[in-house]
Amino acid sequence: MLTIAQARIALVDPQDCTDSADTLAMLDAVFDPLVRRVGAGRFAPGLAENWVQEDARTTRFRLRPGLVFHDGTVCDAAAVAVSLRRMADPAVGATLGAPGVWAQYLAGSTVTVTDARSLVLVTVRDIADILDVVAAGMIVSPAALVAAGGEVARRWVGTGPWRLASADAGVVVMAPCRPGLPVLQWQPGDTAQARASALTNGGADIATRIAPAVTGFDAVTVTDPTAIICLLNAARGPCADPLVRRALNLAVDRAALIAGVIQGQGDPLGGFVSPRHFGFDPAAAGARHDPAAARRLLAEAGHGGGLALLADWPTRLPDEAPALLPALQAQLAAVGVTLTARIEADRVRYAERVRDSDIADLCLFDSSPMSTFRVLAEKIDSRVAGSWWLGYRNAELEAVLDRARVATDGAVRAELYRRCYRLLQDDPAWLTLYTHRKTAASRGALVFRDDGVLDIRAVAVIPARISVDP
Repeated sequence: MLTIAQARIALVDPQDCTDSADTLAMLDAVFDPLVRRVGAGRFAPGLAENWVQEDARTTRFRLRPGLVFHDGTVCDAAAVAVSLRRMADPAVGATLGAPGVWAQYLAGSTVTVTDARSLVLVTVRDIADILDVVAAGMIVSPAALVAAGGEVARRWVGTGPWRLASADAGVVVMAPCRPGLPVLQWQPGDTAQARASALTNGGADIATRIAPAVTGFDAVTVTDPTAIICLLNAARGPCADPLVRRALNLAVDRAALIAGVIQGQGDPLGGFVSPRHFGFDPAAAGARHDPAAARRLLAEAGHGGGLALLADWPTRLPDEAPALLPALQAQLAAVGVTLTARIEADRVRYAERVRDSDIADLCLFDSSPMSTFRVLAEKIDSRVAGSWWLGYRNAELEAVLDRARVATDGAVRAELYRRCYRLLQDDPAWLTLYTHRKTAASRGALVFRDDGVLDIRAVAVIPARISVDP
């Protein structure tokens, strides 16, 4: 048995939109998508052995032969089509504060089954990055969806290496579907210390999101590409002025925030996406700290005598939010900005308020999609005005994004996103802060995906010290 101690043990609808690394690791054990993300702008076969993107709306998929769901039903093109059509339903694919994430891309699309192993997805709009969406779509047994009724979140049936065996008292057990794999037991640990203790006392084989000081085990520290940011209200108030937005970004010493607030476990965020994102431009990246330039820009914007800003602030997600507030207040005060905060303890209500644009001048938030296209479309494009868009407009940026929507050549699209990156350096939509580093330790080897998620498929076949079922 291989026991994993992590902070979140939750069975969710497998087609929800989630950025929880804990949940994604569990989903990956039981389900397969059509394709898998393996790097910035790169994808590998999942259930599909190959695919052809004919244009920015039409993609043909050819499935691997002999696919079977855990309930014994065949995973053919018709079965896959059921999951794709379900993802297009606005009632499916919710995430914190935002309903129907996948529907914004798949609503109105057609899925045509051409033979038992082939299907064609045609979207209503040009989406050259459609694989970003497809890679997030776990394929579920249609028979299980019918049998589950309203219990889809507790009746996981996929095609992955493990099947769901039990979920009791907060512990989830998965049985192997292939010889040589261990039983997986996922158990909760509310704190980093509790998870580390489970590892050291023999109660767990892997512990995630622990302090890097744990010794005596194989440990890995990875960068979580989720961006910790302050969304700026560009619709009204001082942050509607690009000069103020630029000044705020120059006023912040990100390295000092990382050292003082998250004990050095992070990296400065030098642009709107992390270095792991498609179209990141290392030549333009750089988290500049220039208080003098910040003061000059504020004076140019008419705030030479000082500027008062009101921030909406959560108490968790990120968990360091309470400690981050006074540190950020002190840095902004050094350039003449007085930051006061309205604290919201209910994180769901907080997200809903942000979704409804019911914020003051700025709010602490995060940006989690590994898809650069999704970040731009859902949070920055004024014509979409997505759940997390707060009034930012940049016509030049949107023209570049339109070109990227139709560019099926990956190299061309990468250069267009680098152009978007540079434009957002000159005219930032957000106050960017940092990304986290996460440490995990185990009794054997550890492997992480490019998005910072534990790769349980790779881990389970490596550690010689962990027993496996025959």
